[in-house]
Amino acid sequence: MREQAAILTITLNPAVDVATHVPAVIAGPKLRCAAPRYDPGGGGVNVARAVQKLGGAARALVAVGGPMGQRLVNLLAAEEVLTLPVTVSGETRQSFAVTDDATGAQYRFGVPGEPLTAQDADRLLTEIAAHTTQDSYVVISGSVAPGLPEDMQSRIIAMAEEKHARVVVDTSSRALDRLIGDPTTPVYLLRIDQAEAAEAARHPMHTLADSTAFAADLVARGVAEVVVTGRGAEGSVLVSRDQRFICHAPQVTVRSKIGAGDAFVGAMTLALARGSTADAALKWGVAAASATVTTEATALCDLAQAQACYDQCRIEAL
Repeated sequence: MREQAAILTITLNPAVDVATHVPAVIAGPKLRCAAPRYDPGGGGVNVARAVQKLGGAARALVAVGGPMGQRLVNLLAAEEVLTLPVTVSGETRQSFAVTDDATGAQYRFGVPGEPLTAQDADRLLTEIAAHTTQDSYVVISGSVAPGLPEDMQSRIIAMAEEKHARVVVDTSSRALDRLIGDPTTPVYLLRIDQAEAAEAARHPMHTLADSTAFAADLVARGVAEVVVTGRGAEGSVLVSRDQRFICHAPQVTVRSKIGAGDAFVGAMTLALARGSTADAALKWGVAAASATVTTEATALCDLAQAQACYDQCRIEAL
């Protein structure tokens, strides 16, 4: 295996993830929760955590503010993730998940982050430029904090491409709409889940052909060189100009879906950074996501769990 290329993850709207469980979620009475679990959260944060847990190395550049931001930094340090904290004016947000023991259903609540300022945006862009290295992988994952400029993601992509970095994007909402609707230079890899794909295409992704056609259209329009679309428990589809694959996921017992998409991006990026082929990298992504849903809260998977799922994944050329 060749030496790993550098990986930088960028999280513009991180969170401290709080998870607990109750005997049953019932409206009205006070619910007595179990002792909570705290994990560092947010797209790029979880991508870097996944890379670390799978035996790779990544640097996590994170916008943090206030006591909750410091708690996030401390949680990352406990997992030995190399963190590049960028202090911003808004307090870091929290996300909250409650599992109903009676049904196994998980209820997820995301608290919005405090708005950031133009000065925060400038500070973040300066630090991102300083830490982006030549021929590296730059992962932009998660939502964009309120108050940051609408073209924040585009500016990061432009800076990364000046250094010939391969940009991996996994985002949502307006940032995703902007990337899809107004492509300039194609990013290296775009990962989009089934619901986001259906919303962007304005029709459901009922079939494998729907997902493949949607991804192929994005590649043809210059949105990304490689597009990966999720199909839930069925697996994920990869489309580039000359390759089309589906990786069928193994059957697993789902405990928590939190962080599964981020684990996918982390595992796939790590495989690519180590020189894997596209189909093998896709397989690692599906394996890591499948392993992660078997873990509690935002624990993510470890290498042994991901390897076990990798051995059960099946790649099929389309």
